[in-house]
Amino acid sequence: MRISVIIPTYMRLDSLVEGLGGLYKQERLPDEILVIARDSDRETIDYLNARLDGRLRYGMVYTPGTVEALNTGLAQATGDVIVITDDDTVPYPDWLARIEKHYEDDDKLGGLGGKDWVYHSGRLLFGQARNVGKLYWFGRMAGNHHIGVGDAREVDILKGANMSFRKKALENLSFDRMLRGSGAQVHLEIGISLLVKQSGWKLLYDPSVCVNHFPAERFDEDKRNAFNETACRNMAHNETYTILKHSGAIRRAVYLVWIALVGSPPSPGFLQFIRMVPREKGAAYRKLRSTYRGRWDGWKTWRTWINS
Repeated sequence: MRISVIIPTYMRLDSLVEGLGGLYKQERLPDEILVIARDSDRETIDYLNARLDGRLRYGMVYTPGTVEALNTGLAQATGDVIVITDDDTVPYPDWLARIEKHYEDDDKLGGLGGKDWVYHSGRLLFGQARNVGKLYWFGRMAGNHHIGVGDAREVDILKGANMSFRKKALENLSFDRMLRGSGAQVHLEIGISLLVKQSGWKLLYDPSVCVNHFPAERFDEDKRNAFNETACRNMAHNETYTILKHSGAIRRAVYLVWIALVGSPPSPGFLQFIRMVPREKGAAYRKLRSTYRGRWDGWKTWRTWINS
């Protein structure tokens, strides 16, 4: 079984170097490491050119966004298992060995996700959750991949910082180019996860398949810890469009009511907005306004897809 690791990167060379170091220290070395870089990121490209070997190579993209980078990686990867991670993660030494064992033990396994231990400014984000990677009947998502505990179990959605797919399960599939954002393109994992599952494959989450995740600076509109209306709108668009696209009529109808009335803290509906006002004041209104605009954009993109 050949394993390819795909890493999309942009202007985060120090983090990338740490992650590559972790890959070369694996108990089970990857057969192929594909770093996908932006054409304007000359520092990263020069670094990679000086270190290419029989295992490490790179591809180049000319369009902003992680979707294009990942699709380029999928087109070039030769492995039987395609492992995807971020350029600000460092894998545990047994990461690939555990991934390989899962695919060897279950020929119906189409995708596998694991835990990303998140460190903010050097401090580990603590928590425990058994509800991980679920899409509920009314459209709400539970992430929690970074704090998942317990045994390996089936899930609906994986997380881009630590996910893998059997190449056969990705036949004729790709990341959705209708998602918005000039960098991270938040929620890009939802569509590809649901497509694999809807094709009859099993998705698993195993919290013992681990990477350390050190969220680095983003060089786009999404600055992680600072509110940005465009980033908020893009996030709401991507979620809304993707859930509508991969749901039946009943879930779509209930989901539309839920996002208007309730929503989630990152993408609030009216009731979440009321709860946020005492703490966030005017920022709560800007978040609600941006979210509703993004939801409407997502509806329109879904309608465009339906009619295409």
